[in-house]
Amino acid sequence: MAAPTTQDLGRAYENVRAALNAPNPNLGAIKPQLSQLKVGLVQLAMQDGAVERDREYLALKRSIAELGAELSIKAGETEAFERYLAQLEPFYFGGRMGLDESKVMYPLIGLNLLRMLSENLIADFHTMLERIDLKQLQTNPFIVHPVRLERALMEGSYKKVWQARSEVPTPEYVFFMDILMSTIRAEVASCVEKSYSGLPFDDAKSVLFFSELGDLLKFAQERQWTVSPAEKRITFQTAAENPRTFQGESIMGQVLTYARELERIV
Repeated sequence: MAAPTTQDLGRAYENVRAALNAPNPNLGAIKPQLSQLKVGLVQLAMQDGAVERDREYLALKRSIAELGAELSIKAGETEAFERYLAQLEPFYFGGRMGLDESKVMYPLIGLNLLRMLSENLIADFHTMLERIDLKQLQTNPFIVHPVRLERALMEGSYKKVWQARSEVPTPEYVFFMDILMSTIRAEVASCVEKSYSGLPFDDAKSVLFFSELGDLLKFAQERQWTVSPAEKRITFQTAAENPRTFQGESIMGQVLTYARELERIV
């Protein structure tokens, strides 16, 4: 079978891009189509090695990798997203392979920064920041968001992190924000259950950053806490030796102090 031309792959790419941008994309159907696009790129390069220096081919190669990264986010596949961003590095930094700047470059870089934060890869996060233009660090909303988020994490200001979830520059950011909040919530829960014998529902919701009672109760079940609907209270299995009375918002400062100390130890 003859290898496809760059034009053939370009048309196929546009079809897959349209399918991914649809309101309710069929990710299961799109994945094999993306695989066919990647195979086509390889076939074309094997047929004509010089094509890898062609701007049209390089732009298509970049676009297909970007499509793969976006598909990975929609499918919740973190490792695949990381691989696609690694493929995109030559197109995003240095000479950018001689291409003009991609429209989705900074949204994807911002998502990658957020991924690093969610995986506690702080050294990688700062290494990536060093490769980004200073103006973009200060003004680009896709970059500013994870930068501010990292600052809040270093300060132990988890409430700011929670608020940042509603300030994402694009809905795709919520995926990594939820992973990050899940990690933070687990750390805070460990501190709280060692300091208090239990908490009322409303206080537990506030401390653990839950908006809905149902989410709190599900979380309590996962941690094997005792729930008393009649008293509207949660009792922790790991009770404190000297349980204290909950002092409203004052617990937040204590919890964040404990969490910061844990981060230093880790």
